[in-house]
Amino acid sequence: MRLLIVGTLGGQLAVASRIAMDRGASVAHADTVEVALKTLRSGRGADLLMIDVGLDVADLIKRLEIEMIHVPVVACGVANDARAAVGAIRAGAKEYIPLPPDPDLIAAVLAAVAEEGGDLVVRDEAMARVVRLADQVAPSEASILITGESGTGKEVLARHVHRKSSRASKPFIAVNCAAIPEALLESELFGHEKGAFTGAVARRIGKFEEADGGTLLLDEISEMDLRLQAKLLRAIQERIIDRVGGSRPVPVDIRILATSNRNMAEEARAGRFREDLLYRLNVVNLKIPPLRDRPADVHALADHFLDRYAKANGMAARPLSPDARRELVRFRWPGNVRELENCMHRAVLLARGDVIDLDAIRTPDGLRLDEAHGEEGRPAPARDPARAAAETAEAVTRALVGRTVADVERELILETLGSTLGNRTHAANILGISIRTLRNKLKEYGDDGFDIPPPGGGVEAA
Repeated sequence: MRLLIVGTLGGQLAVASRIAMDRGASVAHADTVEVALKTLRSGRGADLLMIDVGLDVADLIKRLEIEMIHVPVVACGVANDARAAVGAIRAGAKEYIPLPPDPDLIAAVLAAVAEEGGDLVVRDEAMARVVRLADQVAPSEASILITGESGTGKEVLARHVHRKSSRASKPFIAVNCAAIPEALLESELFGHEKGAFTGAVARRIGKFEEADGGTLLLDEISEMDLRLQAKLLRAIQERIIDRVGGSRPVPVDIRILATSNRNMAEEARAGRFREDLLYRLNVVNLKIPPLRDRPADVHALADHFLDRYAKANGMAARPLSPDARRELVRFRWPGNVRELENCMHRAVLLARGDVIDLDAIRTPDGLRLDEAHGEEGRPAPARDPARAAAETAEAVTRALVGRTVADVERELILETLGSTLGNRTHAANILGISIRTLRNKLKEYGDDGFDIPPPGGGVEAA
């Protein structure tokens, strides 16, 4: 865990720094926002940024967005500074920590950031075989290609490989090749010099240099443009990179891991992925089976997520009912572990009583899980795919005809907010949007005269 602390606040952040280091974090300091940005540009990256709320938090977050620097921000201030706390949250800070710092609260924030990489929970033999192979090859320097359907946990396994490697004490840097626009991905990977293009306000160290000595994960590498694939091949072969606008090559020492939810051999045959690059990446292939083929993992993961989200929401842990537990195994989970996690998060929020029953684990679109299968876990008789698609399209059309996208979006947001009893943070998590986006939408709806469910309490709901 790499923590960058910005500001001083009368020495209170130094206390927070010592607490973080006691919890195993490496800590760097910057007195001002400008120094913090220089630190991040230089390749001395951070997993979490903690800033004095007296500084311009909004400006920092805006500049991070402009420069495509992805790091969560937590604001800190004296306990009675409510106005500044609300302003920081509205600007995009993930959390507000009152000072003097509480050791348990600092530890919880660090743990929450660390958990974003996910936990490797394995009970099924099919997945256990993959993990054993990962453990066997982790100490080597071999490049590894991790494949599997979307949501199966490819990045989680990549982080596990890094933790088991000889580079575990060095950085683990992940880049989502599908999430970054093609025009920006080269700069994100290799960095750029000042003035290399419009918006390049200063030299920026790329992910290759940031990961020097450690591991670089190229997530969803199959989405990378062919031209950039050629540059990536050179970087892997020669262990040197060229910054955009640079005049000299830069040596790097990294291990490459890559993931894809596609059949990479087919992608290469179709000319969408360089065959020589595939050979370089696919020294070892770790293929993760879908969750439907890992029934023993379903219960273990469900219990893990229920416990996590009960603690995160300050609620008592509750077990699944026997009926709900049976139904989880019967469902095919097309979204795999990610879908199961979302389902369990929603169940924690909506369940009533001492157990989490079938009603609480309904899928977000209102369909019961058991509609996907017949009785006793046997798949229901398959319908003709073309007919099923036509029927689905017709039903969706009937439901949405005559309505605008804005109308549908507003109804979904307000219904979700109502189901979470007005809790903005929980609603944003369920909807998959930022709390800032949700607040902007709610203000817009309120200005238009729509009834907005009252806040559920806390700074986040202000």
